[in-house]
Amino acid sequence: MTDWLAQIEGTEAGHQAALYLALLAAFLHAVFGALQKGRHDPWLTRGAIDFSYGMMAAPFALFVVPWPEPHMWPIFAGAFVIHVFYKLLQAWAYTKGAYTVVYPVVRGTGPLFTVIGVYLIFNESFTLAQWMGVGVLMAGIFGLALYNMVYLVSERDTLNAALGLAVLTGLFVALYTTFDAYGIRATENPFTFLAWFFMIDGLVMPVIASRRYLKMTNPPALGPLMTRGVAGGFVAFFSFGSIMLATRLDKVGEAAVLRETSTVFAAIIGWLVLKETVGPRRVALMALIAAGAVIVEMGG
Repeated sequence: MTDWLAQIEGTEAGHQAALYLALLAAFLHAVFGALQKGRHDPWLTRGAIDFSYGMMAAPFALFVVPWPEPHMWPIFAGAFVIHVFYKLLQAWAYTKGAYTVVYPVVRGTGPLFTVIGVYLIFNESFTLAQWMGVGVLMAGIFGLALYNMVYLVSERDTLNAALGLAVLTGLFVALYTTFDAYGIRATENPFTFLAWFFMIDGLVMPVIASRRYLKMTNPPALGPLMTRGVAGGFVAFFSFGSIMLATRLDKVGEAAVLRETSTVFAAIIGWLVLKETVGPRRVALMALIAAGAVIVEMGG
């Protein structure tokens, strides 16, 4: 598989594979967000997920994939710090605001910062048509967030804090997307980066979640919580793995923008699973998001 990936990097086949991987990551990322916001406290859910994927990744990191090259250790350290801050901010945002408000703002801020970052780091540039697509996509995402703020939010007293945290989380989305794309390109075997990343990344949140769990007066049953954690661990593998492979095969900026169609999937999940209302205005805004992604892809 590694040899095949190396053969299609930078080719038309690689571009098509990156497109499908980015869209797969979009759907799975929306599922992941719903898992974290759903039945349990988001801090506990995140801890269960991180523990699960850390344990699942450890055998592959230690015994299956080649060990990282020496220059990879500072990269892993940087990725570890960035992701810890991202997860803390995301969990905090979910405790302050509704999923359908927080998630679109996070995902809407991310692509703009990412496109700027990849221009500075990877010298990638967008055409005028692609910038128009980014604008259309972001208009749809922020329009969806605005609609949810007006009609759906019950946590009015914490809305400002939720929005501020969501924007800051979006900045860290862009930061980790750009930094991780650099990391997966810096090693010969992309699966070495993925396996070691997941093993290292699963170290902090389980500790935070355990402390929170022990302080609860009425903690949830561990069985359902860990079941959700294992499910989330598998989703995280395929979601993060897909977008990282997409950024190795083709342009980081395009993959990052296409991933933000996750907002469409998130709204559908919010309607079907979390029983949140979806009306014609939200359908129109979701269509706008999808149209923006199509313009970005076609304008390249």
